[in-house]
Amino acid sequence: MEQKIQEYNLSLYDFYLPPELIAQYPLKKRSESRLLVLNREKKSILDTKFSLLDRYLPEKSLLVFNQSKVIPARVYGVKKNTKGKVEFLLLTPVPLLEVKQRSGWNVCAAKGLLRPSRGVREGMVIIFCENFFLKVKKKHEFGQTEVQLWWKGDLTELLKEIGHVPLPPYIKRKDQELDSKRYQTIFAREDKLGSVAAPTAGLHFDEQIITALKNKGIEMEFITLYVGAGTFAPIRCEDVRNHKMHSEYVEMTKKTAKNITEAKEAGKKVIAVGTTTVRTLEGIYKKVGQLEEFSGWIDLFIYPGFKFNVIDHLITNFHLPKSSLLLLVSAFADREFILNAYSYAIKNRFRFFSYGDCMLIL
Repeated sequence: MEQKIQEYNLSLYDFYLPPELIAQYPLKKRSESRLLVLNREKKSILDTKFSLLDRYLPEKSLLVFNQSKVIPARVYGVKKNTKGKVEFLLLTPVPLLEVKQRSGWNVCAAKGLLRPSRGVREGMVIIFCENFFLKVKKKHEFGQTEVQLWWKGDLTELLKEIGHVPLPPYIKRKDQELDSKRYQTIFAREDKLGSVAAPTAGLHFDEQIITALKNKGIEMEFITLYVGAGTFAPIRCEDVRNHKMHSEYVEMTKKTAKNITEAKEAGKKVIAVGTTTVRTLEGIYKKVGQLEEFSGWIDLFIYPGFKFNVIDHLITNFHLPKSSLLLLVSAFADREFILNAYSYAIKNRFRFFSYGDCMLIL
């Protein structure tokens, strides 16, 4: 019993990461990414380049990507009464906003993060520009806030005009013009605009790599998960089983569900590109009992002991200590093996997190 309790101790998922290994800037070429290939059966680690990915994937396997697109959802405004500066990060995906018309304005309820949250009161008005403001409706912990958005014109175009790329909190700089291009995967679709973080495992792929994969007979399918700020939220409870996972809106078409199901029935390997794809596929399977057309909210928390029903292999970046994403990869590949791989990556100067290098877990 003591050993089982220890398996859920958050401190067991900690490690020291030298600050200089946290990748702060976009890569000049995505093919320059390094790749660590982990073989779960052999417990082996191979250090190579991501541009050689096709050499290590099983033939006729199926890659599944998240096609959501990052929206410049961080905007800066001022309190109407005091002119104090406020930062707002829109968390509700734009396609899910239920918009009504009121006195020539577009109005809707939404959720977001307000910073600094101190001094923000219910009923307060925050102005971003002459055609865009919000009213605070209800405050929650850690800056999370329910608001009412008011704007004229097209909200997406407004955000593109005045918004900023919502870089993760561990990137200690302001967003730059290059981020608006590099912090998107090549699969991102305009009609899937709404994520506040990129599905970063997909950032490593370019047309040359895709061509090499297709030439090997590897198929591709796509799901949508609108990535929220919760993906970076730390686990705050020592027993990881007490962590409450944030809700995420996902979409999967009938065609994609059918193709993945048929691939598995044919013995092909299903490879998730990124933890968001893992949560989508396994979340839908757990909720429905199979893969089928689906649009809705999931809140699947994957930690060691979880039984994977859909994915066979995983492509993913290196994650934060004590994070839900680190627990997910530990559930997939064994905690000790993953932390050994992380130790190798640190010792050999791999880059970590969103703009960092990558792992292929076979």
